[in-house]
Amino acid sequence: MREDGHPDTATSAFVAHRNLLFTVAYEMLGSAADAEDVLQETWLRWSGVDIDTVRDRRAYLVRITTRQALTRMRTLGRRRESYVGPWLPEPLLTAPDVAEDVELAESVSMAMLLVLETLAPMERAVFVLREVFALAYDEIGDAVGRSPAAVRQIAHRARAHVAARRPRETTSEAETTAALAAFRRAVETGNLQDLLDILAPNVVALADGGGVAKAMPRPVVGADKVARLLSAGLPELVGHMAAEPVRLNGSPALLLRHEGKIDAVVTVRIEDGLVTTLYTVRNPEKLSRVEQETALSR
Repeated sequence: MREDGHPDTATSAFVAHRNLLFTVAYEMLGSAADAEDVLQETWLRWSGVDIDTVRDRRAYLVRITTRQALTRMRTLGRRRESYVGPWLPEPLLTAPDVAEDVELAESVSMAMLLVLETLAPMERAVFVLREVFALAYDEIGDAVGRSPAAVRQIAHRARAHVAARRPRETTSEAETTAALAAFRRAVETGNLQDLLDILAPNVVALADGGGVAKAMPRPVVGADKVARLLSAGLPELVGHMAAEPVRLNGSPALLLRHEGKIDAVVTVRIEDGLVTTLYTVRNPEKLSRVEQETALSR
């Protein structure tokens, strides 16, 4: 900050690209809290740079952010090995314009972030920078410390890995909204039938409580098992839980409140009009960004 109270050049450049840098870090980490830590580290390093020597400020900032995120990814990998129960990405309340950018919305969806979790840190960084942000191979090489030829090979390997695991094309937003409406009616009225009618035979239910909030300790697979699970838990919810439609990670979702306090968020994946995956995040440490919009950009 200059003496006259106006931002200096370094601050202005950082602020101008902050949403982009956060999105890069979040897609690499799946955690908003860790992405914010990466941005703090990025700022500390950026503030010590002689900005007059920087030809492309955006590329330079992305390079710093990527390197910091790679360092943190290796730490997170060890931490997640001891995570209690299924791990799900930290959900974000997003603005409608994220959904309008189809590629961005897909890249931050629960399903895609879970696919990215199966990549090695270097592969994930290269995939995100190339496929989501369309950086040139030489730019990515500068960011990850590899030659453009090596980056091409890593990108090819990562694309093949993601393509083999990438969820099928989702159906319309209207079908997702309808499935969530059925879930909402079940929560608020106790009538399960509408919900059971849209469960795929091989539906998978995942719940992230982080060892803090009550949640399923492992995935539940199959319509019968998921139905029994919902039937057992529903009486506790009816009359005590309110479900609010929201948009998380670019897609329709439900925010569940218990006596006015945020209890969980629910998102779904739909294929052929049926729910194939039910994601529930209850870990309170992951629910801090579901009431205030987080700006994402490419």
